[in-house]
Amino acid sequence: MPPQRDAGQLDLRGHPGFLDAHVPTNGIGTHTMRALLDSARVVPPGELHCSQWIEEPTLLVTRFEYANLFHTITDWYSAYVSSRVTNLPDRPNVVFVDGHCKAPLEQTWEALFSNVTYAKSFSGPVCFRHAVLSPLGYETALFKGLSESFSCEGASAQSLRNKPDHQKTARLSEFGEMIIASFDLLEDGIVPPKKTSNGLKILFVRREDYLAHPRHSGKVESRLSNEQEVFDAVEKWAKGQKCKINVVNGLFAHMSMKEQLQAILEASVIIGAHGAGLTHLVSATPDTKVLEIISSFYRRPHFGLISHWKSLEYHAINLPGSYASIPDVTNELGNILKGLGC
Repeated sequence: MPPQRDAGQLDLRGHPGFLDAHVPTNGIGTHTMRALLDSARVVPPGELHCSQWIEEPTLLVTRFEYANLFHTITDWYSAYVSSRVTNLPDRPNVVFVDGHCKAPLEQTWEALFSNVTYAKSFSGPVCFRHAVLSPLGYETALFKGLSESFSCEGASAQSLRNKPDHQKTARLSEFGEMIIASFDLLEDGIVPPKKTSNGLKILFVRREDYLAHPRHSGKVESRLSNEQEVFDAVEKWAKGQKCKINVVNGLFAHMSMKEQLQAILEASVIIGAHGAGLTHLVSATPDTKVLEIISSFYRRPHFGLISHWKSLEYHAINLPGSYASIPDVTNELGNILKGLGC
């Protein structure tokens, strides 16, 4: 916060108007850091007593969802952008100030950032030399763009350095490369080229019904009621094509994060029903083609927009329900493969 003549003016308690303007209390914009901000105050000299000082720059993060991949990636992206715009080190420290439990996706937090700590594990007052409040994943451009219209196309960082264009962005691609690099999947500092000598790879991202976290009370619904039938048909169809095609069974729930990312990098085509697994498109290479199968019960723009912001070729099949026509799927795949010279 900017310095004021009267230090007491920095006390946010009793100034709900300020918080209401910047951290709204209602709807999806509810910011769970509001109470933390509301408690901020200036401490006069001599009254600051800390059991521990943390000297390194630190991101204070509230995880909005801690088990769902899509929502967790919006949190990763929020933390990444916060570190970029505030010029923090490439891999700053992270402190979780939420009350969520530890989840399997926390391994990726630990891969992306230098150190991950829970605020609830501190035994006494802790002071930070340089702390940055990272906004909720729902408050960053990655999520805002899903509900607010703005024109922003994907481009490479190199192309924008050579020819700046404020209608294009390389931020999401840079974020994807950061994830890849965190799992040692770069070769000589660059994304390795796809190996096509053994044929093209079609990655079928499978969706398994699940509850996002133990407190989830919603109804679990299938986004593609005949998914196994579609997968089996795509495998059979691929064997009859003139070029060699390998169909990869993307059961991400049973794969490590590194295995998931490796499958994304090697795929020439990524196909799947609308679901969190497709959020890995943020790490896909620019030449990747995308085919999303969308149930009429759950139409969302998430992965079409992410593809747009990544400059990926995107195709969609909008279903009249949750059942997909096999010929519709294979015909669309055939058109996509024509563009790959197959």
